[in-house]
Amino acid sequence: MPVASPEQYADMLDRAKAGGFAYPAINAASSQSVNAVLQGLTEAGSDGILQVTTGGADYFAGHTVKARATGALAFAAYVHEVAKSYPITVALHTDHCPKPALDDFVLPLIAASESVVADGGAPIFQSHMWDGSAVPLDENIEIAKELLPRLKAINAILEVEIGVVGGEEDGVKHEGSNEALYTTTADVAKAVEALGLGDQGRWIAALTFGNVHGVYKPGNVKLRPELLGEIQQGIAAQFGTGEKPLDLVFHGGSGSTDEEIALAVANGVVKMNIDTDTQYAFTRSVAGFMFANYDGVLKVDGEVGNKKAYDPRAWGKIAESAMAARVVEATKQLGSYGKSVS
Repeated sequence: MPVASPEQYADMLDRAKAGGFAYPAINAASSQSVNAVLQGLTEAGSDGILQVTTGGADYFAGHTVKARATGALAFAAYVHEVAKSYPITVALHTDHCPKPALDDFVLPLIAASESVVADGGAPIFQSHMWDGSAVPLDENIEIAKELLPRLKAINAILEVEIGVVGGEEDGVKHEGSNEALYTTTADVAKAVEALGLGDQGRWIAALTFGNVHGVYKPGNVKLRPELLGEIQQGIAAQFGTGEKPLDLVFHGGSGSTDEEIALAVANGVVKMNIDTDTQYAFTRSVAGFMFANYDGVLKVDGEVGNKKAYDPRAWGKIAESAMAARVVEATKQLGSYGKSVS
């Protein structure tokens, strides 16, 4: 199926909220990881979100150059073409864009979509994330307020981070106090006062409840997914809305238990970012192949090796399928398995 239109993406999020499930949003940095995600979503019968970070876009453009906007556009063009062969729908999103990367990542991409939309087309990406977690909250919200009208004009969605996700994601690193890892209702209320609740443009919120990017074992990070429900209730009471007025995003979920994920989704999470676990699934399978076929992938003891083993397609197919299997697992955890409307 083609990449989701803005209307289809909005409907995807609405259906997830109403149906009590969430979509996996998987980071990709190469055509192989894109293919793996499309394979996994197809096997799961689930729609989903493909996203790219600044580092992923840099890599997509070629690791010897720094051209992340070019890399992101190449990523999007590739997905727009190959997704036509798969019977599911995906949306395109740019992940974590800190303030120093606005000028060479998100802003050029918004401008590119503005040109396409002016010619009667759809935005290249259906949503963009502004990651203002490294700047003071007032500045974070002010920049979001500047971006939101431009995204509304091209029928795209803004993702904002209110709070701090610990750890590191493509150079965005946080080592603040433990209290900073938990968003407060007051902080979210300040964002709602500035951005509205959809009237000024649609936005989704990455609130933090102890999340940490990277690798950790269950129990090593104190997640409080019940905090999301408390914030939803607080915002609903303060602004006179129905229950769960916010569309939420779960960052830093590696190592989370099924119960923690389920509670976060029940409290309004419609999108969960997945990167570390799919990276590991991909690379672990490559390592296994290399160890099992070392005398084929290497020219050992004067032999010539086995071209069928060291052909990158041989281990590449295995890596893509292993990553796809992890995508399927994510759809089951999030409840989107079997719910594609394509």
